[in-house]
Amino acid sequence: AMHRLLQLTLDFFDSVAADPAPSARAKEHTAQRTAEPPAAGPTTPAPRLDELLQPAAFRHPRANREALLGNSVVAFEFKRARRRNIGFMVGPEGLTVSAPRWVPLYEVDAAVRSKTPWILRKLGDAHERQRRIESARIEWRDGCTFPFLGEPLAVLLDAREPGTRLEGEEGAPGRRLRVGLPQHAQPSQIRDTVQAWLMREAQRLFTGRLDHFAQRLGVRWRKLVLSNAGTRWGTAHSDGVIRLNWRLIHFRLPVIDYVVAHELSHLRVMDHSPRFWETVASVVPDYAQLRGQLKDEALPPW
Repeated sequence: AMHRLLQLTLDFFDSVAADPAPSARAKEHTAQRTAEPPAAGPTTPAPRLDELLQPAAFRHPRANREALLGNSVVAFEFKRARRRNIGFMVGPEGLTVSAPRWVPLYEVDAAVRSKTPWILRKLGDAHERQRRIESARIEWRDGCTFPFLGEPLAVLLDAREPGTRLEGEEGAPGRRLRVGLPQHAQPSQIRDTVQAWLMREAQRLFTGRLDHFAQRLGVRWRKLVLSNAGTRWGTAHSDGVIRLNWRLIHFRLPVIDYVVAHELSHLRVMDHSPRFWETVASVVPDYAQLRGQLKDEALPPW
């Protein structure tokens, strides 16, 4: 499989170089990867093979099949499943394709090729989102910042501080979190201390917002549980238990309110029917915009 991947990629670059009138997309690609060296000065070294492969390949860590889609080699995870048609899912790891057992492989490959624009767009979006998440990673030390209610909050290590204290007015620039740790504290100590403070703030804030929207929606919630789910921001149970991801505390208050109103609305309508969304809209009219922000925002990984 690796040999075929290398050959396909090399064939593609050879064909681009031989084409006297490449398309606008190919021009852009070759301008980035195969620009001619200047007339004078030292010769630009030829790019290594791994440098040529990296931009053109999307590889799922459990890839067991591959396809050449446009200018990109896409290695995807293929699974047989009890379903009626071929399904496509693009996540942080890459492309997963599922098909019924009776569908032959050549039909699966044809279906993948037919979805080329959608697959490449989704893979590009996922790659860009992962890049933004990595760029948001926090180096836990004195002076580092993290998002708190949509604004950056700086960490100030102070061994004289008996606990953790927020300094500065809400909405004002230059707010700081004074943390009772010495300058030589380990990054894990700083991270755990800040996380504990954030979770306390989340418990306090979420409780207040639940009370606020429960009254407006005419429902009663019984218990708040903070979660650390990887893909869910909240869940609601018919018995009144609400689970909210503590990392919501990174977002602006309107985004938090959307999630709170969403889960409380499930206490009236336990599905996602039009009546459910009408219930959400009754207390958060701009929920669609806030929902988009919830999906697009790149939070620091913990």
